[in-house]
Amino acid sequence: MTGPVLTTVLGTDLVVWLAIGLALAGVLGTLVPLVPGALISLGGVYLYWWSTGYTDPGVLVLGALTALGLLIVVVDWFAGAVSAKVSGASTTTSLLAGVAGFLLFFVAGPVGILLGVAGVVFLAEIRRTGDGAASARTAVYTTVGMLASTVAQFLLTTLLVLGFLLAILV
Repeated sequence: MTGPVLTTVLGTDLVVWLAIGLALAGVLGTLVPLVPGALISLGGVYLYWWSTGYTDPGVLVLGALTALGLLIVVVDWFAGAVSAKVSGASTTTSLLAGVAGFLLFFVAGPVGILLGVAGVVFLAEIRRTGDGAASARTAVYTTVGMLASTVAQFLLTTLLVLGFLLAILV
């Protein structure tokens, strides 16, 4: 096979396909804990930008996509702690839950994160307040907040990829 055949698929450079693939993989990555889906999608955007000689997408679109990607990262990093705090958990409880969720991911995967965070929030709050019903409510709200964060990340990263695809196809 010759060089040009190896570097193109369906008339498009392999780098472009790789960039689009990275952007789409990032959307799926938002559904997996500890995978920085938005950053993977941004990697695809920047790979495409590089492959066009830094001309497409334009700087304004690139800036908007980057800002959206960074917003998604912030949502990813802080949503669990914010949902715990908003639901009435102490700062110490929020920190303990974050550490437990991180460690339990390696033991039991995504289920470990959810159950670990809920369990730690419940136990820490019942120890702090002595109110079982309020502690259970705080644990449930924290868990729902974490799940809502995942949905938000998925939707926002999908929006990022759609914006990217519109920018390069239109």
